[in-house]
Amino acid sequence: MSHQTSAADATARRQVISTLCGICDAGCGVDAHVVDGRLERLTPLADHPRGIVCPRGTRAAEVVYSPDRLLYPQRRVGARGEGRFERIGWDDAYDIWVGKLAELKRRFGPESLCMYTGRGNFEFGVQESFPPAGTSESSASSILFPFGSPNTTGVGALCFVAYGMIAPQACFGQHYRHISDDLDKADLILVWGANPATDSPPANLRRIKNAGKRGARVIAIDHRRNETAKAARCEWLGIRPGSDGALALGIINRMIAEGLYDHDFVGRWTHGFGELADYAAAFTPERVARITGLPAASVVDLARAIGAARGCSILMYTGLEYSDSGVQSIRAVLAIQALAGAIDAPGGKVFKMPERIQHHRPMTEPPTDGKRPFGAERYPLYHQMRNEAHAVELPMAVLEDDPYPVRGLTISGASLITSWPAPDLWRRTLAALDFLVVVNRFPTADAAYADLLLPAATPFEITSFEVYDNWAQLRQPAIEPLGEARSDYLIFAELAERLGYGHLWPNSEEEKVRRGLQGTGVSLEQLRAHPGGVPLKQPPMRYRKYESGELRADGQPGFATPTGKFEFTSEWFREHGYEPLPAYTEPSEGPLAAPELAKDYPLVFNSGARMQSTFRSQHLNIDGLRKLQPMPLVWLHPDDAKARGIGHGDAVVVASPRGEVRLSAHVTEDIVPGVVEANMGGGGPLGPDEWRQANVNDLTDPDNRDPISGFPVYKALLCEVRPAD
Repeated sequence: MSHQTSAADATARRQVISTLCGICDAGCGVDAHVVDGRLERLTPLADHPRGIVCPRGTRAAEVVYSPDRLLYPQRRVGARGEGRFERIGWDDAYDIWVGKLAELKRRFGPESLCMYTGRGNFEFGVQESFPPAGTSESSASSILFPFGSPNTTGVGALCFVAYGMIAPQACFGQHYRHISDDLDKADLILVWGANPATDSPPANLRRIKNAGKRGARVIAIDHRRNETAKAARCEWLGIRPGSDGALALGIINRMIAEGLYDHDFVGRWTHGFGELADYAAAFTPERVARITGLPAASVVDLARAIGAARGCSILMYTGLEYSDSGVQSIRAVLAIQALAGAIDAPGGKVFKMPERIQHHRPMTEPPTDGKRPFGAERYPLYHQMRNEAHAVELPMAVLEDDPYPVRGLTISGASLITSWPAPDLWRRTLAALDFLVVVNRFPTADAAYADLLLPAATPFEITSFEVYDNWAQLRQPAIEPLGEARSDYLIFAELAERLGYGHLWPNSEEEKVRRGLQGTGVSLEQLRAHPGGVPLKQPPMRYRKYESGELRADGQPGFATPTGKFEFTSEWFREHGYEPLPAYTEPSEGPLAAPELAKDYPLVFNSGARMQSTFRSQHLNIDGLRKLQPMPLVWLHPDDAKARGIGHGDAVVVASPRGEVRLSAHVTEDIVPGVVEANMGGGGPLGPDEWRQANVNDLTDPDNRDPISGFPVYKALLCEVRPAD
């Protein structure tokens, strides 16, 4: 064999395929290096708006080729919860699936069937192919709507919707999909209950660091000196979890009292200023200091900094969602930006250009001649924003037939037992079903209760696409699907076909891409010719679009709210019986509202901070990632650790009024005294015992919720920490 032939063979065996990363839903542009048809590694695409390979991406091959992967359809052969299955073919699986759906529909009505989707279904082409009608953004799937069931739900019932939809809708009539933060023109940036360093992707961290270099003041407001605060080397204000709304109202108090607000914007474009001023008058710096644990001087300093800023950006997220008054706290922070005149203004919160290029979202109407989805009555604003059921009410429907029986459930890309408070409640719920289908790449805690276990392909094995605000790219398959795994999209498109309405969705991934690209001016052929993606022409930003009638459907000046103004007092809330002001509610299970309970559980409990080694509950079985953090941790201040005889790295027990979890102590000054942060994600069937036995939701409360969003309180409860036996 000649040297030239050997070199040619080696080249043929090695391929570099420009595509999108398949580890999470961020859509980062990568080159996939493939040898002999096997994924070897990823490198970031140069000159790509998201050319990033994060720590999880560096272990992509480990994830794809994990021996834990689900590769073949399986049917339960043991008792539900036992986790014993036998391999079957796809045709057999569909026969069982379709037959049971038809049977349950006949016996209990179509509303007895429910679909639940999680972050594992957030691949762009999947998520954007099945949204319910009337939504700007959805993580739910409408696949059972034509079958007559209104009951689709998912991870949106515990994440994003409070911050990204309900609160901004109440204030200015728009959602975060159509909003951005003008960080590059801000001279003051507050990172409030958010941690961009662990975002997927961490794009805003780079912008924050650049802002600091050009002289912008950056302040992190959080119970931890988190990864963003450290990376940006910014100021840190350590706040008691759940008290963010009080801090916001204290800032509003000072801005109004000292005249530090945009009088013209407030006078012409806002509604309810007088009521807000009267309500905020009680939140003096001294009172706010007692509530939040921050110095009164910090409250005054924040108000004055915001009032003096030429551009004030405030980044928020789940840190504010998971308290008794999450929605109202977010509204209070948005009210601060309105007072500062930082709504659709340079350096503030801006509305994306209405005429920008956007992809096509083929939405499906829910059934109109049957029952409403469960949870719609109790959480009407959530239902209006999402056109779906509220998952927090699913156990009631399954276990108590309230408001009616739910007997069949399909879970795709999710893990309910590790996500929701009270894992035992969810185990009972899944065990009580007549039929459960789990679609995933790996076994989950839920999978033990499944009647069918169906293998989904990783995004490295499928054809799809992604459209950002300024970029479009094809997701080319880097490798062939392993085993008999299929793309999530094709699994559900085939289900629709077998249920008799397959014509509603394209029956191939290529046609799915073509439909999604409608209206963009970009074709599938162009994306194939430019595998690294193509830029989308974007109009230049025009600020203050509320003046020119670009934010309302009727073309009139103002905002898309009932009054046409930014609403400090929400008339939408008032109509539905909610407090129209962004009122503060003290956490019901907190040291101020529950002093007797706090004697036994004196520490404020938090969970949910993201880790670089996992994606929620995923990847705890990946050795190369888990070694970044081998043990589930609880962050604890040195003062609290010393008082309990706990050292760094010690095994400890975290106890709440509901249960106990064994974790490892991470003793650090990067957390507020009297507060702990416990890792979430444990409790699944994969990984070492320390993680499998550490389901932090054994500590949380299924009945303690934000009354508006229905979100569980994950970040403002009470607990105690003691050395393990």
